[in-house]
Amino acid sequence: MNYKLDHIGIAVRHLDDSIQFYENVLRGTLLDRYKSEAKGVESEIAILEVSGNRIELLAPTNNTTSPIARFIKQKGKGVHHIAYNVNDLDKALKDLESKGIRTLKDTLRINKHGRRLIYLNPADTDGTILEYCDYPDKN
Repeated sequence: MNYKLDHIGIAVRHLDDSIQFYENVLRGTLLDRYKSEAKGVESEIAILEVSGNRIELLAPTNNTTSPIARFIKQKGKGVHHIAYNVNDLDKALKDLESKGIRTLKDTLRINKHGRRLIYLNPADTDGTILEYCDYPDKN
């Protein structure tokens, strides 16, 4: 199994201000911006590329139910998760299970860009939120 850094997700309060920082200071390029009101997501997302690396800025759209709002309330804004692209998400999930690593099963989904993703249980990753993802349509 290959594990390649896919992107870093960053929780922010004000998406426009954060986009300006990444564009003007880090010379990033805004690739997409969209809202996801799916249950358990409730966020506005901006995808930027900075020197060949992907950054996802995540701002809550619902301060009551958004996991990003909960994250900011508990830990403040900043790095929310690190995503790893795996060649085959189904095989990676079986491998995790064989090692006793749990996932947050309710986070399994396909996003607007065709990326299949799931979050690992932070209790099993030393507190770091990790995402595993693949792009089945690009294989």
